[in-house]
Amino acid sequence: MSEDVVDNPGKSRFEILVDGEVVGFADYLLLPTKVVFTHTEVLPSHSGQGLAGRLIGHALDLTRDTGLKVVPRCGYVASYIERHPDYQDLLDSSVTR
Repeated sequence: MSEDVVDNPGKSRFEILVDGEVVGFADYLLLPTKVVFTHTEVLPSHSGQGLAGRLIGHALDLTRDTGLKVVPRCGYVASYIERHPDYQDLLDSSVTR
């Protein structure tokens, strides 16, 4: 089984692909200085496999590479950052902790 996370700017989302099939995504809104994560979803047929966590981890790593800050409007992204303190430096200063 092959797994990959890609940015799909045409759909404003990061996608996780398993064997070439999109099985999950994290929607975002791209602003000049930040990325607002709005929704994360994994297909029910692939839930419980840790895919959402791997998707968000990769999405945050890719966001870090851009130098943009993160606004986690999606509850899953917010809780992921809370559980992984190494990503807290990505939070936009307007986000209360």
